[in-house]
Parts: sequence; structure tokens; C-alpha cells
Amino acid sequence: MFLSVILSSIRQWRRSRETARQLSALSDRELSDIGISRHDIAQVARRGR
Repeated sequence: MFLSVILSSIRQWRRSRETARQLSALSDRELSDIGISRHDIAQVARRGR
């Protein structure tokens, strides 16, 4: 049980990190088109929006 919680947290962290990486690769114009500012990338990635 405890191990599954840890593994789930690691998977979620990895998805968040990958999402942030992909969003960071977009131009400011592309981010604006989808309603995200560069400042919001970390928060959006954590939320999984």
C-alpha cells in the first residue's frame, strides 16, 4: 500500500515535469493562444490542465 502511494507520486511528478518541459518549449504566442502565460507553466503542469 505505502509503496503504491510512493510510486503513484513519482509517476505524477514525472508527468508534471514532462508537461512543464513541453509547455516551456512553446513560444509566448503559442502559450497565449492556449490561455497560459509563461509564469503559469509550473502551476498548470502540476494541476494537469
